[in-house]
Amino acid sequence: MKTLEELKKSILADGVIDAAEVKQLREVLFADGKIDKEEAEMLFDLNDVVSGKDNDASWETLFVDAITSFLLEDETSPGEIDNEEAKWLLAKIQGDGEVDGIERALLNNLKAKAKSLPAILNL
Repeated sequence: MKTLEELKKSILADGVIDAAEVKQLREVLFADGKIDKEEAEMLFDLNDVVSGKDNDASWETLFVDAITSFLLEDETSPGEIDNEEAKWLLAKIQGDGEVDGIERALLNNLKAKAKSLPAILNL
């Protein structure tokens, strides 16, 4: 199994995420049962590079599932997005200067699943 860093390099080489890469990413990311901050940040880095490209549809599902898991299944504020998480998420979403379709899908998913969503995330 490739490491997360090897997968990232492979994806960045052609700038598109295919179904096989999504499958590998899912296996590596969820191997320990949780998404940590480093993994979440790497997913946003990848999304910034591949946004608007001809990615496999499963990329959006993985991205939304993983970031939702990172934010809502943490120990400090389970089921909620606290102010620190909201600031981090807003910085990540606005980092490339635009809210793309996958980031919009993430926000919609968080609105549907979170017990509370800070007002700064109403983009």
